[in-house]
Amino acid sequence: MRLLEGKSAVITGSSRGIGKAIATTFAALGAGIVIHGTNEDSLRALKDELCAEAESLGIDIRCEYVAGDIGDIETSKRLAEKCIESFGKIDILVNSAGINTRTKFLDLTPDEWDKVIRVNLTGTFYACKCVVPHMIERKSGCIINLSSRAGKTYHANASLCYGASKGGIDALTRNLAGELAPYGICVNSICPGPVETDMSLQWTPEYREKVLAGIPLRRLGKAEEIADLATFLASDLAGFITGESINVNGGNYMN
Repeated sequence: MRLLEGKSAVITGSSRGIGKAIATTFAALGAGIVIHGTNEDSLRALKDELCAEAESLGIDIRCEYVAGDIGDIETSKRLAEKCIESFGKIDILVNSAGINTRTKFLDLTPDEWDKVIRVNLTGTFYACKCVVPHMIERKSGCIINLSSRAGKTYHANASLCYGASKGGIDALTRNLAGELAPYGICVNSICPGPVETDMSLQWTPEYREKVLAGIPLRRLGKAEEIADLATFLASDLAGFITGESINVNGGNYMN
């Protein structure tokens, strides 16, 4: 039996990067998934890709998608409705949708601040707000929020608003974990360090070497390694873990 067999999951921001790796892993391990992003064509392509890969392996996958702005609560409502309509329940919510900027404080505009907070933090709140009532009704559920090392300590290559949004996600995680524990719902966040994504491919060789020098394991993480932790947290193996913000960064930041 596959580790997530019979479970259903909503995964925001899953058309690329870490979110895509989580969606791919969850689907391969038996979960029914609702993927999300802002581009419907990308989501359709990902669904086709997952179905083709599953067919080649001789396994079945269950995948639906919803496109929309996670900073709009209507998108989260549609995600919750699609998961219940397709799979009859919502076992897992992964809040992976997010954006980053590198603008320094003195150049940071109110509009840029509002956009990052709206997508990263408010979007996470909206998704939880729409999914949690269904989990409470079933007295079961798992919420995994994607945070960042930047939410815990200064990050020279991330804007203040990005760090503030991720620090807010960690605070939301702890408080929500406390409120939802009586209903059997676990809430945790994952705090990745530098990971190989489309964004890291844009780094200069000099900047890459600088990043690697700050990682004791001397390599970048892989999106699949973040997905592995998300899988563990989403499985029954992690049923006694809640309210944690877990570092995955090769020793880049330890606390």
